[in-house]
Amino acid sequence: MSSTIIDRLQSGPEWLKSWDPEDEANWNSKLAWQTLWITTFALTLGFVTWFLPSAIVPKLNLIGYSFSKEQLYWLAALPGLSGGLMRLLWMVLPPIMGTRKMVAATTLLLFFPVLGWGVRSMSPSAPYWELLVLALLAGIGGGAFSGFMPSTSYFFPRKKQGTALGIQAGIGNFGVSLVQLLTPWLIGLGMLWWLGQSQMMKFPGKPDREVWYQAASFVWLPFILIGTWIAWQYLKSVPIKANIRQQFDIFRNQDTWWMTVLYIMTFGTFSGLSAQFGLLMANLYGLGNPAIVANGVPVIAGYQVPDIANYVFLGPLVGAGARVLFSPLTDRMGGAIWTLISGIGLVGSIIWTIPSLTPDTSSAAALQAGFTNFLWGMLAIFLFAGIGNASTFKQMPMIFERRQAGGVIGWTSAIAAFGPFIFGVALTLMPAPVFYWIGVVWGIACVVIIWWRYARPGAPKKS
Repeated sequence: MSSTIIDRLQSGPEWLKSWDPEDEANWNSKLAWQTLWITTFALTLGFVTWFLPSAIVPKLNLIGYSFSKEQLYWLAALPGLSGGLMRLLWMVLPPIMGTRKMVAATTLLLFFPVLGWGVRSMSPSAPYWELLVLALLAGIGGGAFSGFMPSTSYFFPRKKQGTALGIQAGIGNFGVSLVQLLTPWLIGLGMLWWLGQSQMMKFPGKPDREVWYQAASFVWLPFILIGTWIAWQYLKSVPIKANIRQQFDIFRNQDTWWMTVLYIMTFGTFSGLSAQFGLLMANLYGLGNPAIVANGVPVIAGYQVPDIANYVFLGPLVGAGARVLFSPLTDRMGGAIWTLISGIGLVGSIIWTIPSLTPDTSSAAALQAGFTNFLWGMLAIFLFAGIGNASTFKQMPMIFERRQAGGVIGWTSAIAAFGPFIFGVALTLMPAPVFYWIGVVWGIACVVIIWWRYARPGAPKKS
């Protein structure tokens, strides 16, 4: 896209004529924080949309569908594939469209997959291919991240970007646990009967339960419309001179590739496990394990089959909370040291979790102990992934100049967004312990990179 076209696009009252956040005397902090809160609200809705399938898919068979374990993994994985691909597009949009048009248009697009999931989950008769299409469209919510984050970074000075981006990404990430926490409650709320016909949910050992599965989707539609209006009404745009070809110069910088590897370790883990946590838990310790539940009947006497809805939101909640809480610490201490801590913590917590990926079904007590270790190990993984999500986003603005930093944030976010797809495919093709050991090897390699390139005394890019 030529500079002339970009100049034309960057005309109009929404575009700021002069903006230098490093000039504290003239920096409009009110506008910067207003932009942060509006785009954070929209980003949260994006994550709700992106992970809506992961909240709906684990219980599709309970309301009348009959998909295989592999089909369910694919439904939960495809939003990760499309989200990653869409981030490759969204990463180049901030300098071209500007914050206002990009955020408003993206938020409006969320309306369609959310509406589709509501309509198609109302009756358990939709063909599998239609649900696959809806899973792909949910990736629009994931694509938003690599456009929203760079555009927000344009509004803040470097010394505040760790906090600002950590708040935005962390609260945005809360959309994952929000949709997974509220879905079980919403579908059982009888006062929402007017949203459509009900379904009967069958759970082993319990009476059938009347639910309104479409409510988990329909409830977000008004918020999406409100977010679209607020973004169009109140956002401004910072003129950044960079066409598509100029934005690709980040790939000549080796730190782009190192930071991509590190962000795969952190956000790739967070997003991948967020999408697959419920299914993994069900297939190891719940309804999906035939050694535990066969033909709808619990097999092991005394073992309480866990209701996945009571736990699945905890992992994303811990990861998102860590991203928010540790972001100010990265501004004070630097990002590299916390990325190092994140890498070491991830390696340790993955090793801790691996034994529980092979459930001991010899007794109810052994199975319960395995589930407890699995849950705590997974929460530790989410914790350290969240810390690394905060620290890497502090590092990038320190390593790269402003225009490149936005592009690198978008690129690394795009690649790490393939996490749900990679995790879903891997857990379909190989035993979970094998995949987790691959994660250990990746984590050790990342720790070496962090120490040598960014954290040690005299590191080439101390950050």
